[in-house]
Amino acid sequence: MSTVQLRRPPSLAEAHQVPRRSREFRPRLRAAAGRYGPVLLTYGVLKLAGFAVFMYLLDAAGDFRKKNPRFGGGEHPWDVLASWDGWWYQQIAAHGYDPALKPVPGATGMITLEGNSAAFFPLYPALMRLVSECTGLGLYGAGLTVSVLASFAAALGVHAVTARLGGHRAGLVAAGLWAVWPGSGTEWSGYSESLYTALAAWACHSVMTRRWLTAGLLTCAAGLCRPTAVALVAALAVAAVLSLRRRADGVRRPLAAVAIAPLGLFGYLGWVNYRMGDLNGYSKLQDGAWGHKFDWGVHSFNVLTSIPVGHFDYLFAMPFEDVIGLCVVLMVPVLTVLLMRVRPPAVLVVYTVLSYLMVMTTQQYFGNVSRYLLPLFPLFIPLALAMRRLRWPSVTTVLGTAALASGSYAGYVLFVLGVP
Repeated sequence: MSTVQLRRPPSLAEAHQVPRRSREFRPRLRAAAGRYGPVLLTYGVLKLAGFAVFMYLLDAAGDFRKKNPRFGGGEHPWDVLASWDGWWYQQIAAHGYDPALKPVPGATGMITLEGNSAAFFPLYPALMRLVSECTGLGLYGAGLTVSVLASFAAALGVHAVTARLGGHRAGLVAAGLWAVWPGSGTEWSGYSESLYTALAAWACHSVMTRRWLTAGLLTCAAGLCRPTAVALVAALAVAAVLSLRRRADGVRRPLAAVAIAPLGLFGYLGWVNYRMGDLNGYSKLQDGAWGHKFDWGVHSFNVLTSIPVGHFDYLFAMPFEDVIGLCVVLMVPVLTVLLMRVRPPAVLVVYTVLSYLMVMTTQQYFGNVSRYLLPLFPLFIPLALAMRRLRWPSVTTVLGTAALASGSYAGYVLFVLGVP
């Protein structure tokens, strides 16, 4: 004889459990949209305006049509976005690495080694490959997708850091400054600046909110993105030491963050040097293949003392681009002093100062400093704190004008007049 089991009808509370959860989620979603929607909209509109001007200038001049697709050329204006360094990142995403120090036959000048993809860090091309595999996009489309999404994540990070020091309005202005800053032309391109800045901003925010393990993991990821992450590693270490002195967060979490933070950077450099069979292989590649080397600031000094007197006889001279770079370089110390007056957390100060010193003490294409200094987002803070006092029409006029101008100084100059 079979028995039939009757199920108990759901209680009134159980029947309304899922709808209640939905009702609880909706206010959170609306609150998040109200807080972060303006940030994303502000950044997106300003960035789109500058990007449109950049594309218009490329098409109007038409110079890209005469160039090699690898070096700032292509069939369409947007092809330029994935040239120069973007070409190398696509090669890594497609074929991986084969680190080697290969001499150029008969070379006796500065460039004595063949370029090798090992000079470019792996996180950005790895994400490019992942997005391509998951979406079916080609490597070009996948790379731009990663950069654009990372640029919005960076805008949110810049806002979050600034808002802790000056409120939501200041954070909104800082996100706008990220869209128009010199060098911002690489934010929507096949470059790693957006990804690195997003990781750095949120790592600093994690330190400021005492989420040490998150800060360590983000810094570790940043170390897989760009070599300048050594400044972020040092900044986190200083912040951890200060925390240990205050005994504010215990011992284990700050020490764990300090232990995790450098693994990405030094892990990749160690692997490259091992594959090359040279303990200093990465530095030799940067020096011999691209002319980038630590020189205690000699090259930067030569540029800084030549441009003001109208001389452009120094190494890698590119007058128009270098003048913009000079303005940025001279602006950084001023903004750093203003930043110090705000009394920011040590992690922001150390990160900014060390990043600046790393750029200035390296021999490289000087005109690119506007790009190399783009991740110094704490410099936006004093400007944002000052501009928050303006009425919105005034803020809109300033940022809108800068957005349109950035199509030239942050886009066209970098990709066409110079060598990114």
